[in-house]
Order: sequence, then structure tokens, then C-alpha cells
Amino acid sequence: MSGAQRATPGGARQGGAQPAGAPPGATQQGEPQPGVPHQQGEARADRPFGFRYLGPLLLGSTLNPINSSMIATGLVGIGTEFHLGPGQTASLISVLYLFSAVMQPTMGKLASLFGPRRVFIAGILILLAAGIVGALAPSFGFLLASRALIGIGTSAAYPTAMAMVRARADRLGVGVPSRVLGAFSIAAQVTVVVGLPLGGILVGTLGWRALFSVNIPLALVTLAATLVGVERDAPRPSVPWRELVRSLDLPGVALFAGAVTALLVFLSGLGDPAWWLGVCAVVAGGAFVWRERHASSPLIDVRALASNGPLQRTYTRQLLVGLGMYACMYGMSQWMEQGRGLAPEVVGIVMVPLSLVSIVVARLVSLRGWVRMPLVLAGLAFLATAVMMVTANGSTSIAVLVIMTSLLGLMNGFGGFANQTALYMQSPADGIAVAAGLYRTFSYMGAIFSSSLIGLVFGAQATDPGFHSLAWVLSGIGGAVLVMTLVDRRIPRVAA
Repeated sequence: MSGAQRATPGGARQGGAQPAGAPPGATQQGEPQPGVPHQQGEARADRPFGFRYLGPLLLGSTLNPINSSMIATGLVGIGTEFHLGPGQTASLISVLYLFSAVMQPTMGKLASLFGPRRVFIAGILILLAAGIVGALAPSFGFLLASRALIGIGTSAAYPTAMAMVRARADRLGVGVPSRVLGAFSIAAQVTVVVGLPLGGILVGTLGWRALFSVNIPLALVTLAATLVGVERDAPRPSVPWRELVRSLDLPGVALFAGAVTALLVFLSGLGDPAWWLGVCAVVAGGAFVWRERHASSPLIDVRALASNGPLQRTYTRQLLVGLGMYACMYGMSQWMEQGRGLAPEVVGIVMVPLSLVSIVVARLVSLRGWVRMPLVLAGLAFLATAVMMVTANGSTSIAVLVIMTSLLGLMNGFGGFANQTALYMQSPADGIAVAAGLYRTFSYMGAIFSSSLIGLVFGAQATDPGFHSLAWVLSGIGGAVLVMTLVDRRIPRVAA
């Protein structure tokens, strides 16, 4: 399928003028407009993605994962102040995941209607409000509302950033900006390194409310950098409110939210399955597909997605990579403490190579623009990690454990960059925002599913037999990623 014919959610074909689902008269973001003066942040031809432009986009895209990890350090203090148990405080984690999974593609849809920079800035302002609500929260309910707002606001960043990068690259004719995509992968890895330590420092010095109030300066810095460094969206003609509301596809958004929420809650409790939730997810998903097939301005163009096999397979690979990655990351850390008997601080040190190797690998492959080979190597790294896990026991040396976490870092670095680049290449410009948002939704599905998987294999205690069972599951995931890559001839060898 040629670049001018690629289909994706959010848009039927590349190369056309008007984004699918956009109100009449809307133009593709980033195209030069007659009579529009040179905007601030416009790229030089020899350096289209300088720090001034890319910095706020990268910072914005890290705010969701940072908030996801930081909160873990404050749950005990929050529970003590509001007299709540661990189960209730853990809802602060799940509410952000749920809202993020639903809002990522929804924000991509809004970007196609209003312009990605406008939606990016709106998300920052929502995050600013969320930080204020959380910092001043008089009750636990306000904290839940703050986390929901954080999920909504930060969900705007990644899909709109991908849309702005794509628009600039296409406008300047620079091809696939593999180094930029690598920077997004590296930024995601950095958050794994700094999220928990940053949360610990904030809670230890300023108290748990700092986990919410830190979003205020982060939002203000990101907002200021965006206003200075990122050019405005192209002007859009005024559209009647009735037509605009129709273009938003609110029924589709509601059905998508219901299907995703039911599915994620079902996946998070597979130890004691609530089968009725699984049925609700299937029914809502079926209704969503029916609605989108008949909607004139769908949230997700399911017809286009159904015809885009390469993109479907990229989503599936990302779900598998996310499932394996999070299951191993959290499963390894639990087993190292309970099965291997290491102190928490030692476990933290042993896990550091995971992120460091991921960062180095993502940088190396992005400089060369490799896509297909990193996916093959990701599958092999999965299998190698599983082999080491099967042979591990309570007397395994720390040096061997470091090698094991480094192998997992190889998998994460290879798979994260390659899947993101494949997504970029398989999605036309007018659908990249929705496609990128849906890509993140599949990642969240894998992350939430991983918590149930860990519970199923470990039970009440992270023992050697449970860890070995997790290794066998990981080997199946790695084998699936490897086979999917080897048989899929549509995966490009390099980004071009």
C-alpha cells in the first residue's frame, strides 16, 4: 500500500485535503495558508526539529507517565490522612489509567477538528487545574477528581505532539524523523527512571500533596515553552455549533469509553473474573463498531482500520510488548524482594539497567532508522530474558540479575522505538493523532492486564515456581512478537 493510500483510524486516506471527521472547510494542520504570516517557532530548513520546538512536545508527552509512577510513593500518606485502606487509595492509580486509555484517541479526534497545538495547550491548562484541585483537596473525592483531570489533560500531549511532528516533517519534506521518534521513546524511558525517585523526594520533603502541586510549575513551564517555540495552527473557518457537535461524534466517544472501561476493569480482576464486565465490553464494543461504521464523522474510522492490516498488527505487537514489559518489570521486582530476599533499595539498583539500556538502545536504532530488525531483536530479547528467569532461584547472584534486567531493557528499547516508528509510517497525516492515541490505549491495556497476570502466577507470594511460570508466559509473548515480525513482510526495514 503506497503512502498516498494508507488508511488509519481518524482518516480514510492520506494525500487528501480535509481530515476525516473535520468540519467542512477545515484544512490539514501545518499546511501553509495564503495570507498567513510566518509563525513563531517556524523551523529552519536545515534544522526542522530544534530544542525550542521539540522541548515542550517531549516534556508534555512525559507528564502522563510521570504522574502514573509518582503517586505510588504517596498512597500510604494519603490513606493515613483520609483514613482509607490500600484498596481505596489504589483507585488513584486506576482512575488515571482509565481516563488516559479513553481520552488518548479522543484528544486525537479533537486535534483533527480544532488543531493539535490548540488541543495540546488545552490539555496543559486542564493539568494546571488538576494540580490546583489536588493540592487543595479537602477530601479523597477531590483527589480522585484531580487524578481524572490529570488523565484527561496529559492525554492530549502525545497524540497532538505526533500530529505536529508529522505536519512539520511533511511540510518541510524531511521524510520520517527517526531521531525525533527516538527522542520520544527515550523521554518515556527517562520517566521510568525519575518517576518513583522524584515522587519519593517530593513526599519526603513536602508531603504527599506535592505529588499533585508539582503539576502546577510543570504545566506553566510547558505552556510557556509551547507558546514561544511551537507555531500556531493554521486558521480554521468558523463552523456552526450544530455541525461542530456532530463532528465530535459524542455517541461514539461514549460507547468507546464504555467498552474500554469495562474491558480494563475486567482485565484488572482476572483472579476473580467479573464475567458480566466482559460481556459488557463485548456488547459496548460491538455497538461502537456499528456506530462508527454508520457515522459521518467517526471517532475512529473502523472501516479504514479494518483495511489497514499493518497498523492492526502494530497495535497488537504494542499490546504484547506492554504486557510483557510491565509484567516482567513489576514481577521481577516483587520476586527479587520476596523470592530472592533482596532489600528494596538493592532491588531498585538492580532494576536501573533496564531503563539505562532501553535509553541507549532507543538512541542507537533511532540514529539509523531501523524498524524491522529491532522488532526481531525485541522478540529474541524477550526469549533470552525468559530463559534467564526460568533458571533463576533464591541463590542467583546479583550480577546475573543485572544481566537479566539488562536483557529486558534491550527488549524495551528495541520494541518501543520500532513500534512507534511503524505506527508513524503506517498512519497518514490526517489520522496520525487518533492513531497515536489509540496506540497509547493498547499500551494501557497491556499494562493493566499485566497486574492480573502477576496475581495469577504468583498468588499470595512471589516464589520461585511463580517466577518460573511468569517466564513461560513471557516466552510465549516473545515468541509471538518474533513470529509476527518474521512473517509480516509489510514492516519496513528502515524509516524512509
